[in-house]
Amino acid sequence: MTRRRSVCIGLLAVLVVLSGCVGLTQSDAGPADSSALETSSDRPTQTQSAAPIQTTTPNGTLEVHFINVGQSVSTLIVGPTNETMLIDSGDFRTDGEYVLQYLKRHNISRLDHFVVTHADADHIGGNAAVIDYYETEADGIGAIYDPGIAASTQTYEAYLDAVEQHNVTLYETRAGDPLPFEGVSVDVLGPPEPYLDNRDRNENSIVLALTFGETRFLFTGDAEADQEQYLVDTYNATLRATILKAGHHGSRSSTGGALLDAVGPKAVVISSANDSQYGHPHEEVLQRLADRSIPAYWTATHGNIVLASDGQQVTVETQQAARTDPLSIRDGTPIEPGATDPVAPRATINGSSNSTQQTPVVTDGGTETVGGTGTLVLEDVNADAAGDDRANLNDEYVVFRNAGDASLDLSGWAIADAADHTYTVPDGVTLAANASVTLHTGSGTDTDSDLYWGAGSPIWNNGGDTVIVTTADGDEVLRESYS
Repeated sequence: MTRRRSVCIGLLAVLVVLSGCVGLTQSDAGPADSSALETSSDRPTQTQSAAPIQTTTPNGTLEVHFINVGQSVSTLIVGPTNETMLIDSGDFRTDGEYVLQYLKRHNISRLDHFVVTHADADHIGGNAAVIDYYETEADGIGAIYDPGIAASTQTYEAYLDAVEQHNVTLYETRAGDPLPFEGVSVDVLGPPEPYLDNRDRNENSIVLALTFGETRFLFTGDAEADQEQYLVDTYNATLRATILKAGHHGSRSSTGGALLDAVGPKAVVISSANDSQYGHPHEEVLQRLADRSIPAYWTATHGNIVLASDGQQVTVETQQAARTDPLSIRDGTPIEPGATDPVAPRATINGSSNSTQQTPVVTDGGTETVGGTGTLVLEDVNADAAGDDRANLNDEYVVFRNAGDASLDLSGWAIADAADHTYTVPDGVTLAANASVTLHTGSGTDTDSDLYWGAGSPIWNNGGDTVIVTTADGDEVLRESYS
């Protein structure tokens, strides 16, 4: 590894280095030219804070695509001016196949930024293929950002070979270094200087926080307990984010309680395989999320997950409608990596992620409301009643469950379909923790577990419809489509 790393590093010495970035420091001929590289003494001290959430609404849309790559991870980010970033490239066993297929389908002709969180083969498996494709058949790669800790694998060798062959700019990247991305504030929060844990690769992952208006996305790579503690100690409340990507594919070693409490995410995305050989996501992580009523989206059952922020809200789209209640996500139907099914809207999540009062709006697994009032889940839709729908209206129904740990007052809430047929929940209807209520289309006497719309004809379209729930104040708290 020293030979390949040295050749690559020697190449870096003649590149123009961004202000604040540090290049690797050795070449086969000796130390790199110090005039072309900053030294570690030029780095900011580790007392800086992440950028505060912006208070004005930016223009355009920020898209974050969590690509379903099986037991691995790869994330595409498209900024409001169509600037692009790829974070990791999937597992070595697929050689970037799923990632490249996805990028081509979405007409990504150039990667302006390619972030390598760390050198494990399940994160850099497609690096060489991605570099080769963009440098020979597309419009190139602007720069690669790497924490600078080598791995003694053929996958890592191939990655550096591709960097050298195509003369791609490569920056060793640490906390506080700049990563300019038009229209979006990008903070590099890790790894620190000096490295943690004797250069352990997971504990020195590149950690990024992307802020767009009142929304923020936090990516922690495979950071485990020590780097998570470093993040909490260094940034504390400024870690708050709307969306958190679960560390280390949902391993019990990551996404710890202290980090979750500091970040306060309104949803967590987990990238791992349904049949993960490591058992990801581990039950301990799912329990931590459930204890905090944080919805979880899992690439194994939701498929590709696309989050679009307008600066105020994040819209969640997934290939499949699947459970987001953390303790129930394994009940979803698996979807194969590389599947080309289109994504469809599933939820809307409010921003203001620097606020201590959170009001996430998440469907199919949790709508957490302010004040400990519970978590609303759309548990079932029976749109096709037995026999003649018109003659059996009470067998057409939707089921809601309170997945939280406190009661949920539904008084005055409205439940509607895509055609704007609307039912208003009577006053005094309260859903206890973990209790369910069934809303039948026909007529009957309301009870604690059954409500009746009183409609004279079917409401829910057998061929597909959307369930929309709003509070008495008119705030939309659930929107889920079925087909």
